[in-house]
Amino acid sequence: MSHTLLSSPLQGFTDFKFRNAFNHFFGGIDTFYAPYIRLNGKMVIKNSYKRDIALENNTELEVIPQIITNDVDEFLFVSKYIRELGYKELNWNLGCPYPMVTKRGMGSGLIHDSKKIDSILHRVHNESDVLVSMKMRMGYENPEEILDTLPILDKYPLKNIAIHARIGKQLYKGGTDLGAFQKCLDNTKHKMYYNGDITSVAAFKELQERFPSIDHWMIGRGLIADPFLPSMIKNNTTEYPKNKIDIFSEFHDRIFKEYDAALSGPTPIRMKMLGFWEYFSQSFENPQKTYKKIKKAKSVKNYTIAVREILKEAKR
Repeated sequence: MSHTLLSSPLQGFTDFKFRNAFNHFFGGIDTFYAPYIRLNGKMVIKNSYKRDIALENNTELEVIPQIITNDVDEFLFVSKYIRELGYKELNWNLGCPYPMVTKRGMGSGLIHDSKKIDSILHRVHNESDVLVSMKMRMGYENPEEILDTLPILDKYPLKNIAIHARIGKQLYKGGTDLGAFQKCLDNTKHKMYYNGDITSVAAFKELQERFPSIDHWMIGRGLIADPFLPSMIKNNTTEYPKNKIDIFSEFHDRIFKEYDAALSGPTPIRMKMLGFWEYFSQSFENPQKTYKKIKKAKSVKNYTIAVREILKEAKR
C-alpha cells in the first residue's frame, strides 16, 4: 500500500520558514499542517498567522491551515479568511494537550463536550463551504471520551480525522495507546490518519503492520528530531546520506539566518534555536551532552561555536 506522510503542526516550530527549509533539504512530506490560528475572542487574525499561511510564503508546499477554538463565530471568521486566500480545507485542532489551552475548553479539553462540537460543526457545515478535517487526541482525561464524540462526527462530511494516540493529560509522556486507537478505527465511518511516536523507520513499519488500513501517517516531533526520517520512510531505507551532516548544517544555517532576521535581538534567536536543539540533539550520538553544549552557550557567538563543534565531532 502506498502511504502519504504529513507534518503534524507544532506551535513555535513548523512555521513557513521551517517548512520551506525542510522541504528543500530533506523532502518526504506530502502535506504540511500549519500551526493553529487562535483568535481569543477578537475577530482579528494576527500578522504572524497571516504571514504563515500567505500563499507567497508557501509556493512549493501543500499546506492546510488549522484553527483552535470552541467558538463557532471564530471558526466561521477564519473559514472565510482562508477561503478568500484560496484554501479549501480548515483543520480543527482538538488535540493540543497544554493546560493553558485545555483549561479554556479548547484542544483536547473540548473532546468530552460532544454537544458543543456538534453545534459548531452544524453551523460551519450550514454556513460555510470550507472542507473540515480534525486533529484530535483520544480525550483529555481518558481515551473513552472520543468514543462518545465519534458518532457526532459521523454526522458530518469531514475530510478525515487524524488522531494522536494519547490523551491530553499525558502531554507527550508515556506510550501511545494503540488499543484505544484501534477502537477509534472500529467506531467511525471517517477516514483516519495515525499520529504518535513515529520516530524511526522501524517504528513506522511496526505501526504499518499493526494498522494495515491506515495509509496516511502524521509525523510531529520525530520529524524535527530526525529531519531525514520522512524521506527514509518514503524510500524504504534505514541508510542516511553520506553527506548527512553537511545537509543538516546547511539546513540549520538557513533557518538560523531567517529566524535571526525576523526576531529582534540575540536572546530571542538563541531561545528559538535552543527549542529546536531539544529535538535536533536526539539525532546525535550523545543527546544530553549535545543539548547541554547548546544550552551553555549564552551568546550568539558562543552558540555558533557550539554548533560548529557539534557538527565537526559528528563527522568524525
